[in-house]
Amino acid sequence: MRVVVTGATGNIGTSVVRALGDDPAVESIVGLARRRPRWSHPKLTMEQIDLGTLGDGIGDADALDSLVADADVVIHLAWLFQPTRDPATTWRANVLGSLRVFDAVARCAVPALVHASSVGAYSPGPKDHAVTEDWPTHGWPGAAYTREKAYLERVLDAFEAEHATRVVRLRPGFVFRRETASQQRRLFLGPFVPTSVVRPGLIPVVPHARSLRMQVVHSADVGEAFRLAATRDVRGAFNIAADEPVDGALLARLLEARTVPVPARLLRTAVATAWTLRLVPASPHLFDAVVRLPLMDTGRARTELGWQPRHTAAEAVTEFLTGLRERAGEQTPPLASTTRGGRLGELATGVGKRP
Repeated sequence: MRVVVTGATGNIGTSVVRALGDDPAVESIVGLARRRPRWSHPKLTMEQIDLGTLGDGIGDADALDSLVADADVVIHLAWLFQPTRDPATTWRANVLGSLRVFDAVARCAVPALVHASSVGAYSPGPKDHAVTEDWPTHGWPGAAYTREKAYLERVLDAFEAEHATRVVRLRPGFVFRRETASQQRRLFLGPFVPTSVVRPGLIPVVPHARSLRMQVVHSADVGEAFRLAATRDVRGAFNIAADEPVDGALLARLLEARTVPVPARLLRTAVATAWTLRLVPASPHLFDAVVRLPLMDTGRARTELGWQPRHTAAEAVTEFLTGLRERAGEQTPPLASTTRGGRLGELATGVGKRP
């Protein structure tokens, strides 16, 4: 098999490449990314392309077609989380960039397309029981991330109706592993978080809001899910998450702290204040989405995809917390432990104003 992976240097992308690389059925992997990494893999060939700035001219279409032509599967992961303060930029990269990939898949008659959707595509849902893949996917309209993920679900509905390509949509929860901690700190927590104190025994209390309950999954487990979706004759959507939901009680247990009940609206006010003061890059609108996300039932992934998580939610979160303390990273531009200028360089981007 020849597999093309967009966004091959990110959190999920590096795990997908590793999972595919361990599969003897996969002969070659073509990774697409905005910036070339120092990291590689024996089966991987990297190609530099920016899907967000790629024009719609004939030459641009030819450039993308040349990369996906003769592929057995295209796995589309490329996504720009920042700048949250400039949603037009993320729309161009995420929505228009995805449309260009889907169009190239259609033009080149690629047999299969595996798309990275998200729990964020789901409409608001319950926190006391899990929903299956037929739950509505209209997202939360207030946050750019959830709007974009939901929009692409509608695009794929039309794509499936028009083309014979086998389409798979994986909807993972929040994805963690140790080596992605520095990137996720930059994307969501910002330059002012003192990561060295995020260790058991040093944080006395953890706020606990009943509606702030979500699912996570280890990046390696997500990589395996994409490998299975690429190599098996399956179609449709699959929820991907570890079994135990994460809430304030679980975080308190990992940090050897105690919980303090706090209304979600008070936490939202704190996030909004930090956002307004440009202390954090994650917007209060994303917080609004998180408190409304449903819990997902992963039964279909287990029975039809043959997938099950090898890491618990607590293990995934523990790796992330360890990575924060150790300033862990990997040798790709998105996952680098430090960026140009360090935390002062992050401040220069406007903390969510520029990528």
